[in-house]
Amino acid sequence: QGISGAFESIYKQHGVAGLWRGVTGAVPRVAVGSAAQLATFASAKDWVCERQWFAEGSWAAVLAGGMVSGVAVAVTMTPFDVVSTRLYNQPVDADGTGKLYRGFLDCILQISSKEGLLGLYKGIGAVYLRLGPHTVLSLFFWDELRKM
Repeated sequence: QGISGAFESIYKQHGVAGLWRGVTGAVPRVAVGSAAQLATFASAKDWVCERQWFAEGSWAAVLAGGMVSGVAVAVTMTPFDVVSTRLYNQPVDADGTGKLYRGFLDCILQISSKEGLLGLYKGIGAVYLRLGPHTVLSLFFWDELRKM
C-alpha cells in the first residue's frame, strides 16, 4: 500500500537484515561513482581551460567538465549497477539467502564467466542517459554555488 507497508512486509518476511538486502552492491557503486565524478570533473574542467577552448571560470568550461565526468561516471558505475540489479532481483530462499549469487564478488565472477566482461556493461546507454544529465547539472549548480 505504500512505503510503510513495504517496510513492514520486508521486516515480517526477512527481519531487519532484509531491509539491507543488496547493500553490498549499492555501497561500492556509490563510492566508485562519486570518486569518478569528482576526480574527472576538476581535471576535465582544468584541461579544457588549459587548451583555451573555454575561458577559466566560464559556464561552458563547467559544462564541458560535467559532460566528461558524466561519461566517466557511466563507465565506472555500470558494472556496479548490473551487479546491484542482479543481487536485488535474484530469488531468495526462506532465510533471505540469494539462490543465484553468494554475494557481490560471486555475482561479478558469474557474469564475467557466462557473459564476458561486456556483460557487466549491459545497459550503459540507459545509464548514461540517466546519469549524464544528472552529473552535468549537479556539477554545474555545485560550481555556481561554490562561486557564491
